[in-house]
This record gives sequence, structure tokens and C-alpha cells, in this order.
Amino acid sequence: MSTSNPKSAGNRVGSVQCDNTTLHLLKANDYVANAIRERLKDVCVINICSSPGSGKTTLLQEVGKRLANDLKITVLVGDPETERDAVRMRDVGIDALQIVTGGMCHIEAQMILQALDHINTDNTDLLIIENVGNLLCPSAFDLGEDYRITLIATTEGDDKPKKYPRMFLTSELMLVSKSDLLPYVPFSVDAVKKDALEVNPNLEVQTISTLNGEGIDGFCNWLKEKVALKKASALEA
Repeated sequence: MSTSNPKSAGNRVGSVQCDNTTLHLLKANDYVANAIRERLKDVCVINICSSPGSGKTTLLQEVGKRLANDLKITVLVGDPETERDAVRMRDVGIDALQIVTGGMCHIEAQMILQALDHINTDNTDLLIIENVGNLLCPSAFDLGEDYRITLIATTEGDDKPKKYPRMFLTSELMLVSKSDLLPYVPFSVDAVKKDALEVNPNLEVQTISTLNGEGIDGFCNWLKEKVALKKASALEA
């Protein structure tokens, strides 16, 4: 990913106009995010965002099980309180560290930089950041990721891309989760995809279900491809 185009540049959140000069209040965060990229030149970093309850943690548990023999995965889990999600990761054999934000509605780059001192990045192919459940605040904060993924569950309605456009604008992949519930909820995959692509025409879209396994292997293949690309890029640098 280009260091000259931080995630925060995809929107106007945190900017103040002062006599024709833009004072970017997220500049310090972007500086730290670029430092993370420099430090993790051969580690693929994924930032997963969503509303609470969309199935991020369950998805990552499935990913860990399926890719255990293919990739060395580390997960940094962000929550306002408790270490429950990190414990769930460790229960399936994933190396995980909890970032307790203390009530903050997002993770910032400096939190990730500090966490890197407590994990073995030399033994990591894929670093996944499970962001705090929120479609608004995390969209403005670049965490040094190579790719941002947004989950939207069938249980939360198909109108979210237009309500929270910055999140979808700054993502590379949208996962429509809990597809097994489609027969029972008023949710249209076609409608959510149409709105999301109008916000971000370059957005990839996949449909998944951790309950019946739909799309999980495809998502795992997507992750393996991105890790291979990052490794190849590091070798060429």
C-alpha cells in the first residue's frame, strides 16, 4: 500500500480550514501508521471493521482453524473493555493480544505500535487487527494496514454503505456476513452491493457464513493471496 495515501486522506474527518491552510488533526496518527508499515515490510496487515455483533471474532476463529498449516497469524483485538475476544482466539490456537481502549470507540496507530513490542512479528505472516465495533470512528484512523475489510451482517440492514460512506470508501473488501439468515431477514445483497460500489467502485464484495461455511474458503484464499503479494513486494524492495 502507498504510504502517501493514508486512510485518513479518504475523507474530511479531522480537518480544519485555516486561512487556506489545511490543519490535519490526524497527521500524527498518519506518521505513526507509516512507521508501522516501515517496521512490517514483509508482514501483511489487515484491519477488520464492522458494527458490534457482525461476526468478526467468529470469522477470525474460522480463519485461524483453516489456515493454521498455511500461515502464521497474529491477531490484535480491540475492545473498550475485557479480554474475552483475545481469549476466544487463543482457544483455537491463534496468537492474540487484547488492546483495551478504555472506552474509546476506535483503535489508533500508536496503540498498534505499542502492541508490536509485545508480539513476535518475526514469526508472523499475517497480522489481523480486529477493530472496535463501530462503522464511524475507525474509518478515519490509518493503522498501518495494507488492506481494510468491512463486515456488514444481514441482521443490521442493507442501507449502511450510504449511511457510513467513509468506512466503505476506505475499504478494499466488504464481507456480507451471516448469509445463512438471508431467508429470514429483510436484507438484499444486491442492494447493499449496489450502494457500496456507488461509494467505492473499486470495492471487492464477498458473501460469507461462519455457520454453514459459505464463502469462508474463498476469503481464506483472498488472505493467502494478499500475504503472498506482500512477501513478493518485500523481496523486490
